[in-house]
Amino acid sequence: MIDKVAFSIGPLHIHWYGIIMGTAALLGVYLATREAKRRGLNPDLVLDLVLWILPAAIVGARIYFVIFQWDYYSMHPAEIPAVWLGGLAIHGGLIGAFIAAYFFIRKHKLPFLALADLIIPSVLLGQAIGRWGNFINQEAHGGPVSRATLEGLHIPNWILDNMNIAGVTYHPTFLYESLWNLAGFLILVGMRYWNPRRGEILFTYLIWYSLGRFYIEGLRTDSLAFDGSNWLVSLMDVIWSPMSLLFEPGSMSYGNVRIAQLMSLLLVLLGILLILIRRGKGLATESYQDFPTVQYPINKQGSVKDQPKKSGKKKEKKKRK
Repeated sequence: MIDKVAFSIGPLHIHWYGIIMGTAALLGVYLATREAKRRGLNPDLVLDLVLWILPAAIVGARIYFVIFQWDYYSMHPAEIPAVWLGGLAIHGGLIGAFIAAYFFIRKHKLPFLALADLIIPSVLLGQAIGRWGNFINQEAHGGPVSRATLEGLHIPNWILDNMNIAGVTYHPTFLYESLWNLAGFLILVGMRYWNPRRGEILFTYLIWYSLGRFYIEGLRTDSLAFDGSNWLVSLMDVIWSPMSLLFEPGSMSYGNVRIAQLMSLLLVLLGILLILIRRGKGLATESYQDFPTVQYPINKQGSVKDQPKKSGKKKEKKKRK
């Protein structure tokens, strides 16, 4: 088992979970600022946007998780801020990030879809890296599976060893999702050169990530869940049934509908509908390459266009002299 603490400085313990999450964020920001420069944008725009959405994403992810685990956290309130122990829900993070981005973009009157297309590949790469934090914490794994089955998938032994918990080997669902997200990142980056219509990189992210999350979530044993209607349970089972040809579904400790699966299904439908509606109504006229001219603050006082213009009064005074 890998030690969750990377190193200690006196009483301060630095966890691998935090290092991995920080690395994911920094690499995502680096790639987003590079793309901003390539598009002729001020990279400070991306950095300032990240300063808004990153804390909001972490808070949103934690609040989302705590809400659906309130029976536990109501009895252990001191653990609510302990994000280094795990417990960050991606869908809550997305909600927090989109809320923060909305207010940032509204404040500076920036083009939402154009900026979302620029940034969203970095978000998916960050998710791919961040899943390795679950590996370190031995969380977000699937149900029991034979080691021979996983060896048949050519999964390295050092991963299988850490997926052996109390003598039982579990599905490394973190790995499945990490690889799925990495493939999605490459697809989204490639789309930039195919020059899709504006907004469709974002919508493809919603479809790709959510599709993979739906099927991988069905293998997990720690899903946030609720008791849903029989028709909803049947619908989820039918959609997930192709996965049952490969693996058994993970057992659920409570509820009968996995919240992440329901959210994923809704986001897949949302992504498809947005593409079809925008194209059908003729709203998707601009492409990714047709990046709009963006005025962004050159200092904290206002945007470039808001800066006081130099008048010719000084020249007039000189002439009078």
